[in-house]
Amino acid sequence: MNDCRPIFLKTEPHVCSYLPGQRSTMLFALLEDSEDSNLCYNILSELGFRRSGDYLYAPDCNTCRACIPIRIRAADFRPRRLHKRVLRSNQFLKVREEDARMTPEVLAVYQDYIAARHADSNMNPASGEQFNNFLLSNWSDTRFLEFRLPTNNRLVGVAVTDRTENSLSAVYTFFDPAYSAKNSLGTYAILYQIKLARNEGLDYVYLGYWIRDCNKMSYKSRFRPYQLLLNKRWVEFQ
Repeated sequence: MNDCRPIFLKTEPHVCSYLPGQRSTMLFALLEDSEDSNLCYNILSELGFRRSGDYLYAPDCNTCRACIPIRIRAADFRPRRLHKRVLRSNQFLKVREEDARMTPEVLAVYQDYIAARHADSNMNPASGEQFNNFLLSNWSDTRFLEFRLPTNNRLVGVAVTDRTENSLSAVYTFFDPAYSAKNSLGTYAILYQIKLARNEGLDYVYLGYWIRDCNKMSYKSRFRPYQLLLNKRWVEFQ
């Protein structure tokens, strides 16, 4: 791993956020802020890790293997009918690539999104401190893709994406719930990142974890072909 020597920490079992009745244990990897961090991020992404703040994490549950890493090979992706519909619905949006930083405008959209989509979670109400600790990092190459209305430049969504050596990692997307209800902006954000990865000559877009029995995760398997990390090997599904 060259100089990739993360510090690993394991949590105590806690209530699973996705599957009722399950207990979850997470393995965290802490990277130092160095020139090798991005390479280390790439290596750990290949092993199924994701980023949250300055940490990378992966499920490490004793009795459950439901959380399966999923990624899209950018060059092979072909939009389905539903994706073409989403592309048409959002083709008028302006997309700006910005440095990863919290602004009042970005934070307001984030807070509205959390209040609408995660009202019963410990993320609500969202604060600026929580935003920074969750989405920003001292060592990652993180970008904010801002989606704006062309008529008044109003911000309607942000895709937080990390660039590694050969991939983009779709960290999180948040948006104006009223706008996305009609236009599926979350799906459009993934389609945009796939296009961006292809244009930049990157191999993959990582979408996090897919859980077969979790409806919230079902959209990820609609981007085909996709690859799942099964028994430490990436397997492609058409």
